[in-house]
Order: sequence, then structure tokens, then C-alpha cells
Amino acid sequence: MKRTVRFTLNGEQVLAEIEPWSTLLSVLRDNFRLTGAKEGCGYGECGTCTVLMDGLAINACMMLALQAEAKDVVTIEGLASRDGELHSLQKAFIQDGAIQCGFCTPGMILSAKALLDQDGDPTEEEIKKAIVGNLCRCTGYAKIIEAIKSASGK
Repeated sequence: MKRTVRFTLNGEQVLAEIEPWSTLLSVLRDNFRLTGAKEGCGYGECGTCTVLMDGLAINACMMLALQAEAKDVVTIEGLASRDGELHSLQKAFIQDGAIQCGFCTPGMILSAKALLDQDGDPTEEEIKKAIVGNLCRCTGYAKIIEAIKSASGK
């Protein structure tokens, strides 16, 4: 039996008719066609499905969509301003060469945003801790850490 879930998605109120076992990731991708969050492992280990829920970085593959009821969900697609101006983290990732294949990039950026929203001046250790749940196969993390530092103003 399908259920209705209502939440704020990238600043807009949405609702979806879903199966009770649907993950937030599948609802974002299948119902709302937001493909920035990806399924890499399906077990919450790689971070490619990271989105923000009420400001916290979460693994959307591990969360039932019904748990998003009345929550505020932000995906990479909702990070840029309405007029298309990229967020400072997105700009820093481009400028500092922190993007290789791009598979991990949305999750890395959203994990970094959650950190910078809590602490606008994090140490390198705090940055490393914030992205520990996001795996990258291409960059070796150095440029990602530099981009996050750049976005924080360091």
C-alpha cells in the first residue's frame, strides 16, 4: 500500500506517493529526477548518495523516504542560487581542480557544506573528519581538502 510523504526539497514543498520501503535516494532519483545523489554502494559506505537533511549530511541510500516527512532536504541541484550562480563550494571545487570523474563530488560538497554551516573556519583535521564518509577514487583528497579550505576563506 502506497504512502504519501511531504517534505521541503531544495526550497520547495513536495509530496510523493511511495512504497513504504522506498529509500530517500530512490525517491529523489525516480520521483523527482534529481540525479546528483548516486547509489555507489547501497550500504552507506561511499557517500555518493549524501544529501542534507535539516542541515546534516546523511546517506540517502540508508534512509527511508518516509523519514523525510516534514524535513528540509537539500541536494546538489539545490545548492546553486535560483539565478544559477554556483555556491562558493562548487566554485572552489572547480577552481582548485577538486573534480576528476565527478562521481563523488556532490556528496563531498554537501558534506563540506554541512561542516561549513556549523563551523565557518574549520581546521584541516575537522575537514578530513567531515568528509570521512565520502570516498574518492580519483583525486587523493588533497585538492578536495584545499577546495574546502578555499571556500571557508582560508
